[in-house]
Amino acid sequence: MRDLIEALIIFLKYGNPTYPTTCEHDELWVLIDPNLVSHDDKIRLEELGFDVDEDAGTFHSFKFGG
Repeated sequence: MRDLIEALIIFLKYGNPTYPTTCEHDELWVLIDPNLVSHDDKIRLEELGFDVDEDAGTFHSFKFGG
């Protein structure tokens, strides 16, 4: 739970969309543009279980999906 909360706090620095997440096929998607996120935060988000999806322009995680 702590990893998810820490990740969401990082994402909040880069936006507060009305509908920030979606789940599909055991993946949690966070609808924050990776181009806005600093390199250091991307590294930390990866450590927490979130990867950049370049094609979709979002982040996703199998760790928290489902």
